[in-house]
Amino acid sequence: MKTMRWTAVAAALLAVTLLTGCTEVKTALNKGGDTKCSDYVKQNADDQRMTITKFIKQQTGDDHEPPGTQVDLSMAAVQTLCQVQANGDTPIKNADIAGIFIKK
Repeated sequence: MKTMRWTAVAAALLAVTLLTGCTEVKTALNKGGDTKCSDYVKQNADDQRMTITKFIKQQTGDDHEPPGTQVDLSMAAVQTLCQVQANGDTPIKNADIAGIFIKK
């Protein structure tokens, strides 16, 4: 009887995880500012938004959601900088103009 309960609980947890689209898991595994530029440019727009949001929270030390315009502008800046970094392993928090010319 205990096995049936655990099976039911496991099935329910799996269903909840699948229904939520694993967003919580993606958020937990997201590296924010430590995400490599090469990985960032491969992410879809939703994952990029999640990465930048976490990065902003890391920078500010504030756990509140940053304003959408701040996220949008940061996404555009990081996307531009990461596309031209000489070293794709550069974390997004270190992407800068100098990285275009010097392989850091």
